[in-house]
Amino acid sequence: MSYLDSIVLGVIEGITEFLPISSTGHLILSGHLLGLSPTEFVKSFEIAIQLGAILAVVVLFWRRLFLSKKVFLLVSVAFIPTAIVGFVLYKLIKNVLLGSNVVVLWSLAIGGLVLVLFEYWQLYKENKLKHVLENSLGSRIPKFNLKQNELVTRIEDMGYGRAVGVGLFQSLAVIPGVSRAAATIVGGMLLKMSRVAIVEFSFLLAVPTMLAATGYDLLKTGASFSGEQFLVLAVGLVVSFVVAIGAVKWLLGFIKNHSFIGFGIYRIVLAVMFALFLL
Repeated sequence: MSYLDSIVLGVIEGITEFLPISSTGHLILSGHLLGLSPTEFVKSFEIAIQLGAILAVVVLFWRRLFLSKKVFLLVSVAFIPTAIVGFVLYKLIKNVLLGSNVVVLWSLAIGGLVLVLFEYWQLYKENKLKHVLENSLGSRIPKFNLKQNELVTRIEDMGYGRAVGVGLFQSLAVIPGVSRAAATIVGGMLLKMSRVAIVEFSFLLAVPTMLAATGYDLLKTGASFSGEQFLVLAVGLVVSFVVAIGAVKWLLGFIKNHSFIGFGIYRIVLAVMFALFLL
């Protein structure tokens, strides 16, 4: 892997880490386009480079994470399910899943479809599609009214049971292409968290998740890497960190007035295009 490859992948990671489109899936497919062989270093790079983007969260939200005991405990509790799943399935993830383009493409497509259907369901519940449906079906449309006061709008109010639930959803993202962000956001909204609250919690939950994943992987494989390989990784980390700061700020503004339907459609189109390319 060259330094240019590292920069390109760093940009991709910084943009995609916090969007519900799977940064790992993008890294794997981008590595294929760049002609990178799925060596032990490349697989570790695809894991460790995510730490650069995660450090952007530490810089932007460190007060929220470290100065609020309740938030810190909620994040810690939510991290436990993923830690257990990741530790138990580490060899399967590293040796099988991370090297499979087929797994990534199916995960992207299915996850995209789930995201689109979920968002339309949310829109329907919130009556944002109510008028369109009533024009065509009239009074036959059942009345759904989502009371905003039923939603958890602050991370501090989510409770430890809900935190564990979000953590269980995040553990699905050990499958490349699922997307950690998508899994936690959908899970949190199913558990009646507001869109802004679960996106912010997803940011914070990424910190221990990727610190543990990167640390454990480098502990297992880092001794075999050369000094130049560590420099290549360092370049990718710095690039992903800088790009991720902008991506996080953009996403926080985007979610206030938009759904994730566009991201779901993008996932499906990307999966189809890459499937045709790979075939």
